[in-house]
Amino acid sequence: MGVFVLKRVAWTAAVVIGVSLLTFFMLFVLPGDPAEMLAISKYGAQDATREAIEAIKIREGLDRPIPVQYGVWLGGVLTGDLGKSRLSGKPVWDEIVSRLPATLALAGTSLLLSLGIGMSLGIIAAVRRNTLWDYLFTGGSLIGVAIPNFWLGLMLILIFGIYLRLLPTFGYGTWRHLILPAFTVGISMAGITARLTRSTVIEVLSQDYIKTARAKGLASGLILYRHVIKNALIPIITIAGIQFGYLLEGTVIIEMVFAWPGIGRLLIDAVHNRDFPLIQGCVLYIAFIFCFVNLLLDVFYSYLDPRVRLEQHD
Repeated sequence: MGVFVLKRVAWTAAVVIGVSLLTFFMLFVLPGDPAEMLAISKYGAQDATREAIEAIKIREGLDRPIPVQYGVWLGGVLTGDLGKSRLSGKPVWDEIVSRLPATLALAGTSLLLSLGIGMSLGIIAAVRRNTLWDYLFTGGSLIGVAIPNFWLGLMLILIFGIYLRLLPTFGYGTWRHLILPAFTVGISMAGITARLTRSTVIEVLSQDYIKTARAKGLASGLILYRHVIKNALIPIITIAGIQFGYLLEGTVIIEMVFAWPGIGRLLIDAVHNRDFPLIQGCVLYIAFIFCFVNLLLDVFYSYLDPRVRLEQHD
C-alpha cells in the first residue's frame, strides 16, 4: 500500500509539472503582448506608450528568457507562492480560494443529483429490463446526454426565471441561485450515470452467485442491496470520481450562462486578459485535482472490493 501510494504521488508530481511546463510555453505562442495589455489596463489605450510597455516588461520579468521565467515561477510554486495576478495584484492562490466555495457548492450538488437520479433510473431499468420502464428510462438518459448544457440552461432560465419567475437566473448567494445551474449540470451527468449503472447491474445480475442467492430463497430486495449494488459500484465510483474532478475544475459554459463565480470563469477571464500567473495557477490547480481524485479512486478500490489489488494499477 505504502509503495503504491508513493509511486502514484511521484507520478502525480511529474504529471502536474509536465502540464505546467507545457502550458507555460504555450502561453507565449498565443498572439498578444501581456505587457501591452497591462499597460492599456493601467494607463488606458492612449497613454500606453512603448516606454510604459517596456517598463512593465522589466518590472514583471517579461524581458527574461522563457526558461528563466518558468524556473522563477516553479521555484515560487515549490515554496507555496503561485505569484500575483497581473491585473488585480492579488495573490493567485487567494484568487483561486475565493472561487472555491462557489465551485464546491455547484460540484457537490450536481454530483449528488447525478448519482441520485442516475443510479435510481439505472437500477430500475436493469431490474425491469425490456419493459416499458426500461425503455422510458433508457430513452430519457439518452436525451439527457444529448442535450447541450448551454441550451438546457437557457431553457431553464426562460421557463423558471423569466416566465414563471420562481428562481433567480444568475449570480451566487443563496441556495435558490444554485438550483438551476446544478440541475443543468446534474441532468447531463445523470444520463451517463444511468446508462453505466444499467449495464453494470445487468452484468452483475447474470453472475452465478446471484443465481445461487435466488435459489436459496433470498428476497429480491436483499439480493439487490447486499450483492448487486455493492459489486456494481466500482465502475460507478470511477465515473463519479471523474465527474467530480471535472466539476471541481469549473464548468466553464454553465458558469458563463448563469454568471456563476467559479474556477472555470476565473480561468476564462484570466485567458481573456492574458494574466499568465493566474492562468498558470488555475491550470496547476486543475491538474492537481484530477491526479488527486484518481489517486483516491485507486486507493478506494481495494477497500470497496478485496479482489482488486493495487498492484494491478502500477
